[in-house]
Amino acid sequence: MPRSDHYTGLAGYSHGPSVQPVQAAVLLVNLGTPTAPTAKAVRPYLAEFLGDRRVIEYPRWLWWLILHGVILRVRPPRSARAYAKVWTSQGSPLRFGSEALAEGLQRELARQRPGGPIRVALAMRYGSPSVASTIAQLQRDGARRLLVLPLYPQYSATSTGSVIDAVADTLKTLRWPPELRIVNDYHDDPMHIEALASSIEHWWQANGRGDKLLLSFHGIPERYLLAGDPYFCQCHATARLLRERLGLSEEQIVISFQSRVGRERWLHPYTDATVRKLAAEGVQRLDVACPGFAVDCLETLEEIAMQNRAFFIAGGGGELRYIPALNDSAGQVDSLAALVLRHTQGWPEFAADYDADAAQQRQVDAHQRAQQLRARAD
Repeated sequence: MPRSDHYTGLAGYSHGPSVQPVQAAVLLVNLGTPTAPTAKAVRPYLAEFLGDRRVIEYPRWLWWLILHGVILRVRPPRSARAYAKVWTSQGSPLRFGSEALAEGLQRELARQRPGGPIRVALAMRYGSPSVASTIAQLQRDGARRLLVLPLYPQYSATSTGSVIDAVADTLKTLRWPPELRIVNDYHDDPMHIEALASSIEHWWQANGRGDKLLLSFHGIPERYLLAGDPYFCQCHATARLLRERLGLSEEQIVISFQSRVGRERWLHPYTDATVRKLAAEGVQRLDVACPGFAVDCLETLEEIAMQNRAFFIAGGGGELRYIPALNDSAGQVDSLAALVLRHTQGWPEFAADYDADAAQQRQVDAHQRAQQLRARAD
């Protein structure tokens, strides 16, 4: 049995009517980012990220030796130099891009559900703001229903699965956890596919169309696929739906996987090898989109738009042109808002006719009736 002090609750909680109406919350979760493009800031971020059992499925003792004995000694300075290339006056692109997306979703939900006390919050799986601290703040703010929306269109145990772990680890410490729903994936959601396709089409209208379109997804070890991870299949499903929506032939679109580390076999074909191969085949203008990333980050802005552009040119290609992620575009905000409303059906705060004042008054009336009954009983 857990100790009586194991669970946390709200200090000074009153069983009377709430001062504020019950709220519902949407928790967006993205991967995370170091606080600065320095080795000192990158090291703890990498330690948390690469220390996640979901991300690296090696025996703990062996991985601990590799991580702390080799990787965290060598990789932070190299990663810091990469982060420095994409860092801006606003800070990390992933951080401010995710914040802008959360703000846009908050405005859109408020527009569509003006009577609902709906709060949109952002957490990072690794780094700050953490999942635990954000859920704790939502609880203090009165959130009694929580929809978790990981910003990973395709499910993988290494990403969405890890977010579910973090949410579960947090909720199991709470004395009164909120009602919970989780969006597992949205890789084939029609509005999401439309947002991706429209974004690419608008970019082509402004910049012209390249010889081929490469869709680069983040990689995972191939053994995770063989163990039952659906990520590879969902990436291909997204690519197929996007190709059909864009009206492209199978020859006009290429799929690859990026960001592999270590020596074991990852999902393939690999992006760096693919851009070199396309250059050698005579492709002069290569357009690259990354449909697995909701917001631009190190992997898109530095790895694709810089590293792989250099690989392509060195291999004899002309231009590698990166098509930005959806970020806080209207298309992404609209598609996520529709996704949220679909996954929250039945929750009163998300109903089109919800009246927060009336709900609050019902709480007050019920409390007063209970007090009257207790007075009569006394």
